[in-house]
Amino acid sequence: MSTQITLKNLTKSFGRKHVLRGVDLIAPAGQNTVIIGESGSGKSVLLKCILGLVKPDAGEVLLDGQPADRDRDAFLARFGMLFQGAALFDSLTVWENVGFRLVRGKNKLSRSDARDVAVEKLRRVGLSADVADQFPAELSGGMQKRVGLARAIAADPQIIFFDEPTTGLDPIMAGVINDLIREITAEIGATGMTITHDMTSVRAIADQVAMLHDGKIRWIGPADQMDTCGDPYVEQFVTGSADGPIEAVR
Repeated sequence: MSTQITLKNLTKSFGRKHVLRGVDLIAPAGQNTVIIGESGSGKSVLLKCILGLVKPDAGEVLLDGQPADRDRDAFLARFGMLFQGAALFDSLTVWENVGFRLVRGKNKLSRSDARDVAVEKLRRVGLSADVADQFPAELSGGMQKRVGLARAIAADPQIIFFDEPTTGLDPIMAGVINDLIREITAEIGATGMTITHDMTSVRAIADQVAMLHDGKIRWIGPADQMDTCGDPYVEQFVTGSADGPIEAVR
């Protein structure tokens, strides 16, 4: 069962810097919502507020209408995360990275059972079983990203967050990761939320796109309406033009 994420008037400042200025957003259950915006627009802070890593100054994060902070452990049990740099533990083998949560979570598995699950998830992202006992340093960047994705889905989460999932990858591997994200979220029925500035990823992954600018959602709508929405901020970002309402930092 997937989960709807609702953000209501989410605000966050750091001193005099206003990062989020009242964000309202609904990420429908079972769909992929992609948040776009230029660097410094607040995408990462927004994700951290949802995860509870940063406490918002005001507003609410709701999961299926209930406050996300009501039961922190229950919330954490419902999501998976693919980090920007894969964020694998260098001292652990690949399978131990994938099964990290399985052997430490509330419903702990034995190491043997956790390894079996890890190998299954590795196969799902296109990696063979012989990779399981290698260490992250022995893998290419693309393979590390796949391991990160396998870890994100290891516990069959209801929500998966993707933080710049194709950063540092060549176009071919980026396409593979985009396709896997789309396929896997559909297979397990998860609600996906991605932050990215890679328009190729947006077009490959998104059901819904939200444009974040100056701490507010400028536009939100179906991915297939993004190119014709008429919003000048979205148009400039999508086309990558230096001319428009978004000021380029030089």
